[in-house]
Amino acid sequence: MPRTTRSTRPTIDYGQPIETELEKLTAAIAAHPALANRYPPRWLAIQLLERDDDLLAEVQSAGATDVLAALNETFDRLEPLFGAEVDIALADARYRFVNNLVHQIVKTPAGTAESWSDRVDRIVTNQWLGIPIFLGIMWFVFKITTDVAAPMLDWITNTLAGPITNRTLAILQILHLQNTWVSSLLVDGVIAGVGGVLAFVPVLMSLYLALALLEDSGYMARAAFVMDRFMRVIGLHGKSFLPMIVGFGCNVPAVYATRTLENRRDRILTGLLVPFMSCGARLPVYILFTTIFFPRYAGAVIFGLYLLGILAAIGVGMLLRKTLFLPTEQTALVMELPPYRPPNLPTVWSYIWERTSAFIHNAWTMILAASLVVWLLMAIPMSGGGSFGNTPVDSSAFAFLSNGLAQTIFKPLGFGNWENSGALVTGFVAKEVVVSTLAQEYSADDTTGSAVETSWQEDLRETVVGFGQAAVDTLKAIPLVVGINLFPADTGTAEPSTLPETIRAEFEQVSGGHGTLAALAFLVFVLLYTPCVATLAAQRQEFGTQWMWLGIVGQTSLAWVMALLIFQGGKLLGWG
Repeated sequence: MPRTTRSTRPTIDYGQPIETELEKLTAAIAAHPALANRYPPRWLAIQLLERDDDLLAEVQSAGATDVLAALNETFDRLEPLFGAEVDIALADARYRFVNNLVHQIVKTPAGTAESWSDRVDRIVTNQWLGIPIFLGIMWFVFKITTDVAAPMLDWITNTLAGPITNRTLAILQILHLQNTWVSSLLVDGVIAGVGGVLAFVPVLMSLYLALALLEDSGYMARAAFVMDRFMRVIGLHGKSFLPMIVGFGCNVPAVYATRTLENRRDRILTGLLVPFMSCGARLPVYILFTTIFFPRYAGAVIFGLYLLGILAAIGVGMLLRKTLFLPTEQTALVMELPPYRPPNLPTVWSYIWERTSAFIHNAWTMILAASLVVWLLMAIPMSGGGSFGNTPVDSSAFAFLSNGLAQTIFKPLGFGNWENSGALVTGFVAKEVVVSTLAQEYSADDTTGSAVETSWQEDLRETVVGFGQAAVDTLKAIPLVVGINLFPADTGTAEPSTLPETIRAEFEQVSGGHGTLAALAFLVFVLLYTPCVATLAAQRQEFGTQWMWLGIVGQTSLAWVMALLIFQGGKLLGWG
């Protein structure tokens, strides 16, 4: 029980062994006025037992050698009883004191009802139901991103390919710049490249909306708690899953989020596994390919890719645990679960805008630069004639450089043409660039020399009407997330885009008639290989160059092996 001084201020009783040593150490400190006049002797003795480095240095600078000698003798007598965890024994005594005090003061009325949060947590954090509930929620999130955002994605794509391209070409025609490299730069470089990525802004906003609602409602902390058992399989704890959840939005802040982990070993291991969490930048690639090759099962395929990323992280983590990160003593997961609450709309909007604006910023900086480099390489003729800015795309410098990789590295994977290999190489800059590069490659042979004969009033009308129809289609798609079709007669009459049809035909040709299987292998490769240069820079800053290169080689090698198994194994089994 706590003792009290004459001032009635409570004094914690740390137990007979520690109290005996505290009295000796306190007396030694009290004999030094320079210390006793500045700090309460008992308080300073406790801090020294807890190994406070700053105060220990102050005692040394005061020349209190007898205090230091008494401290060393104290540790010699206490460590056989408590090991090296004397500070933990002190903390434990304080918690016991607080617990006793609470029981003396706080009176709980009989029959107090269990809180609403506790009742929900009994289900959500249940050891058997917690993980299926988590997977079900993530399935719901990906259904939202694929079904609800699809009409807006189509509207932006059609607006870029139609009115915006038409107006750009019309202006170039007035300036007598049609059929020049300037026309090719603006249409094939900027609009096809950057515009092809910006089309996926509604998809990313829907993903960030779902994640923001889950985080602000208090569920994300429960997800970390539920995943604790799985994380311990790879030598980590549920706290390491929090950076991985951040990785679903972007791998860069997820790498920096590993700073919240106390142990450097845990930080490095978690940082190596974070890139397997499928970031939002990969989502445009998933959307593009699933709508082409898996239109009826787009949500299921995307959910499977995200789940595969988690499983890959677990598998790689188990391998690293048996090699580079041998098991050490694990600490228990201690975290406070916040109460459930309605999401705060300003906070949710701030979350969405911060990440979406970063994506848009990348589109006008990094992705624009990459698109211009790709356009420049595609504008330089290598063989087959042509002039700068008017070169057949398969005779360009970009095709020449990409073809070497296509015939050696990517051919066994089923997508070994120069277009796909070039897109994957530029994807090292950022995964969004994969889409922009494909858009540039497959649009380069389109006619860009003359404007479509439409007036600006017609283009404006098409844009406004298209937006209205997309908004209506978005509202109609919401019930489809839970399998309810309120408009069964509404089959849609959207015209097929040139890019999807071209990609499908190319994959069928290069894979020998196994286009769907090759597309799946392509998606798995995009999922597993190095996410972007920004993530590499973050890994290098946090963990060092050696660990960064281990991540590059390991992730790309795993991506190649998995894509090979999917394509070649699928062919043997007669799939695709």
